[in-house]
Amino acid sequence: MADKTEEKGAAGADFPGFDPKSVEAYLVKDPQALATNLAKAMENLGQAASAWLEPRESGKSGDSLADPFVDAVRTLSKVAEYWISEPQRTLEAQTLLLSSYIGIWTRSLNQFAGKPVEPEPEPPRKDRRFTDEDWTSNPFFAFLKQTYLVTTAWAEKLVTEAEGLDDSTREKALFYLKQVTAALSPSNFAFTNPEVYRQTVATSGANLVAGMRMLAEDIAAGGGQLRLRHTDATRFAIGHNMALTPGKVVARNELCEILQYEPTTETVLKRPLLIVPPWINKFYILDLTPEKSFIKWCVDQGHTVFVISWVNPDSSHAAMGWESYMSEGIDFALDTIEAVTSEPEVNAIGYCVGGTLLAATLAYHAQKKKNRRVASATFLTAQVDFTHAGDLKIFVDEDQIATLEKHMETTGYLAAAKMVSVFNMLRASELIWPYVVNNYLKGREPPPFDLLYWNSDATRLTAANHAYYLRNCYLNNRLSKGEMTLAGTVVSLEDITLPVFNLATREDHIAPAKSVFLGSALFGGPVEFVLSASGHIAGVINPPERKKYQFWTGGKPEGTFEDWMAAAQETKGSWWPHWQKWIEDKSNERVAARKPGGSALTPLGDAPGTYVLVRA
Repeated sequence: MADKTEEKGAAGADFPGFDPKSVEAYLVKDPQALATNLAKAMENLGQAASAWLEPRESGKSGDSLADPFVDAVRTLSKVAEYWISEPQRTLEAQTLLLSSYIGIWTRSLNQFAGKPVEPEPEPPRKDRRFTDEDWTSNPFFAFLKQTYLVTTAWAEKLVTEAEGLDDSTREKALFYLKQVTAALSPSNFAFTNPEVYRQTVATSGANLVAGMRMLAEDIAAGGGQLRLRHTDATRFAIGHNMALTPGKVVARNELCEILQYEPTTETVLKRPLLIVPPWINKFYILDLTPEKSFIKWCVDQGHTVFVISWVNPDSSHAAMGWESYMSEGIDFALDTIEAVTSEPEVNAIGYCVGGTLLAATLAYHAQKKKNRRVASATFLTAQVDFTHAGDLKIFVDEDQIATLEKHMETTGYLAAAKMVSVFNMLRASELIWPYVVNNYLKGREPPPFDLLYWNSDATRLTAANHAYYLRNCYLNNRLSKGEMTLAGTVVSLEDITLPVFNLATREDHIAPAKSVFLGSALFGGPVEFVLSASGHIAGVINPPERKKYQFWTGGKPEGTFEDWMAAAQETKGSWWPHWQKWIEDKSNERVAARKPGGSALTPLGDAPGTYVLVRA
C-alpha cells in the first residue's frame, strides 16, 4: 500500500500544476469494463445511425434543400472569400490567431509547472458550459477552453471586419458562425468535457451506453430526424395535469375549435374576451397549470373568456391560407361570441403571430366598416413591422422561401419538426447543447418541465398560410407598408383607431422589443406600450402571485425605443394587473355570469377540446 501511495505522489510531482486527487478522478479503474461498455455504446450508436439512414434509403426522408445548412455554407463562403482574396489579409488573420495561441500555450506550460499564472479574464456573461472547476484548475482542460474561446472570438472578428458585406449577409454570417462554434465547443464531447470524462471513468462508460441508447430512441421517435428530448414527456397529459381551466367547446369548424371557460365570479365584465393564440404552437401555453394560467387569471378577474384552439393541420388543409385563418378563425370566433353572449363588441388579445393575424384582420374590418366588432385590442409580443424582426429573418430570403414552397407543395404543410429545429437554433446554447451533453453524454433523463413539454408539442403549418406569412411579413413587410391584400382589399394599420395595448418583452428573440415598439407607431389610435422583463414566454406568462420580474411604462411610443426606455417608469412584478386596469378603464360595466354556450349553443365537449390533443 505504501508503494502505491508513493507512486501516486511521484506522478503528481512530475506535474506540479496537478492536484494528485484531481488526477485520480481521471484514471481508469476497470479497463475491461470500460472497453465492454464502449463497445455497447458503439452498438447503440450504430442503431441510431440505422434509424437515421432508414427513411433516407427508403425515400421517405423529409429532408429538403431548405435546411439552413445550405444557406450557411453559401453565406460563410462570402466571408471567407474576402479574407483569402488578398494574401496580406490572410497573413494578418493568421498572425492574430497564432499570437493568441502562443500566449495560451505559454500560460498552460506555466500552469503545468506549478508556476503562478494570472487569472483568466472574466467573460462578459457567465458561460454555463464552463462552470466545472477543472476548466480553470486543470491545465489540459484550461488549454482546451482558452483555445476554443480565442478561436471563436477570432472567427467572429473575421465576420465583423469583413468589408463589402451587406447588413443582412453579415447578420446571417454571425448567426451561422455561432451555430458552428457552439457545436464545436469542447464541452460537447465526452473526452474533452471534464465532468463527462470523470463520469465515464467512474461508471466505466455506462453513461455513454445509456446516452447512445437515448440517441437511438430519439432519432427513431423523430422518424429519422433527431427529436431531442427536453423533458420527461410521460409525466404530462393535456387535460389531466395541464390545460385544466374548466370550460367547454362551444363551436367547431375545419380550422379551429372555440373554447368558452366557466365563470368563477357572480358577475362578469359585459364585454367578452377573445384570445387569438399563435398557430405555430398550441394555445395551452396560456393555461399550463392553474398556478401559471393566464386564462384562469382572466376568468377570476371577471372576464368571459373565449379562446381559439387551432387545428393541427395535415395535407387536407394545404390550401387554407391567411384569409382562411382570418374568416374561419377570428371572424368565426366573433360570430360565436355574439351568438352566446348577444354582445356585438369584444376585447381581443393576439399572442405572437396570432397578434399579427389579429392586427391584419382589424385593418380589414376597418376597410369593410366592420370595425365595431372589437372594442380594444391587446397584442402580446406580436410584430406588425418586421424591419427588426431578429434572427428569424436569417431563414427568410427569396431563395429559401422558394425552396420551402416547393417542398411544401409535396406535403401540403411544413412539418412540426422543421419549426422546432429553427426555434431551437435561435437558442442553441439553452435548448440544444446542454441537452445533448445531459442526455447523450451523461446518459441522464431530463427532468419533467411543463414549459418544455409544451415547447415540444409543436404543430404543422399549412402550406398556403406559411408561405403567405413569410412573404408578406418577413420578406416584404407588406403589413407595415399598407400593401397587404386580404380578400381583394388592401389594408392599412392606420385604419385601426381603437385603443391598443402593445406588450413587448425585453429579451425576446422572436419578436424583439425594438420591433414591437416600431410597430406601435403604425396604429391609427391610442397605444399603451408596455415592456416586460424576460423573454417571449416567461415575460408574458408571469402571474402576479409569483412576484417575479418587472415591467416598464411610459409616454407615447414615439421616437426611438432607446429614448422611450430611458424615460420609462419601472414597476416590480407582473404586468397583468396593469393590463386589467387598462381594460376596466375602457369599460367596467358588469352583467350576470355567463355559462358556456348560453342558450344559443349546445357545448360539443369539455375544454381543452380535441384539436389540441393531436400531436404532430
